[in-house]
Amino acid sequence: MQQEPASDYTSIQLGDKEIILVGTAHISQDSVDTVIRTIDELKPDTVCVELDSQRYQSLINKKGWESLNLKDVIRKGQMPFLLTNLALSSYQKRMGLQTGVKPGAELAAAAQAAIDKGLAMELVDRNIRTTLLRVWRKTGLWNKMKVMAALFGSLFEKQELGEEDLAKLRQEDTLSSMLDEMGDLLPSVKQILVDERDTYMAYHIKNAPGSRILAVIGAAHQPGIERQLQLDILPETIEEISKVPPKSSVSKIIPWLIPAIVIALFIGGFFFGDREQFADAAIAWVLANGVLSAVGALLAWGHPVTIVSAFIAAPITSLNPTIGAGFVTGLVQAFVAPPTVRDMEMVGDDLVTIRGWWNNRLARVMLVFLFSSIGSAAGTFIALGWLKDMF
Repeated sequence: MQQEPASDYTSIQLGDKEIILVGTAHISQDSVDTVIRTIDELKPDTVCVELDSQRYQSLINKKGWESLNLKDVIRKGQMPFLLTNLALSSYQKRMGLQTGVKPGAELAAAAQAAIDKGLAMELVDRNIRTTLLRVWRKTGLWNKMKVMAALFGSLFEKQELGEEDLAKLRQEDTLSSMLDEMGDLLPSVKQILVDERDTYMAYHIKNAPGSRILAVIGAAHQPGIERQLQLDILPETIEEISKVPPKSSVSKIIPWLIPAIVIALFIGGFFFGDREQFADAAIAWVLANGVLSAVGALLAWGHPVTIVSAFIAAPITSLNPTIGAGFVTGLVQAFVAPPTVRDMEMVGDDLVTIRGWWNNRLARVMLVFLFSSIGSAAGTFIALGWLKDMF
């Protein structure tokens, strides 16, 4: 039976277990104060927090970036994930600057309060990498482009807020609200980013140890979690939504299909076409890929050596699905202009401004990776059109 919500929390009785939901905004000092006060007053057995272990470590470890092995991240193909994570966090941090509160401060405060009082503390959110990969793998090509455009736009969006907007921000979970808006445009994305996480968190909150459980969650998740708590969620359901879906057959084939078509056109042109036309086609391929990838590296303020490497690598990597131009240019940039200790320490602050993305060497490596990859991809499609016309 659900009780009337108090001003700061909602209490739900499930058998002999009381679950207290505290809906917060991730950039609100009021939420920080509410969380600490509610834990102190209600003295729960367990405090559940809307975090996974990775996000928790990033909140409590202020020097986490200093231990980042950037070259390792690039070699393991984790740069897209890192960029996406930063895009989301930089958006929220920009909003936080206008309210004067570090994003996630209330979650960190809840975890610390539980530790200080000797209470059990549970991290109940799904791993963020799993969430983002589920979005990517379960979204069609057109919707992938929409998601990328939204994330790319959030990197450089400059938003000034009035007093009414600021008041609203202090009362809401802004990141989840942003994802909710994205969900209106892309229902499949909302299902993964919001609905699945509601189910995942509700299951772990309900199964947390103790008879009085206090859960600190984003306000946007509270209605969904309240609904899910009333349902019998099976372990099989949690296991299913915790999996990273395999790549689709189409996504496996396409990276090989385009190089195969290009190589087939070159072979056909060499044996059955005009040799001079073949030479022109080869030059067109090199120039389209190399120039556009180099322009991308230049726009990211890449080192001159990086720009040259983009021009050389792109025509080759475009024919090899296992390696991209950004892999090469990112590594080269990291070697010739490695991030300093200051860059590592200040990356979180620098990324709240457009200028900061280019001034911070760590961020610049990411931009080099992104822009040179986009340039190479554009060059491949342009050159493919030229080759088709030539042959």
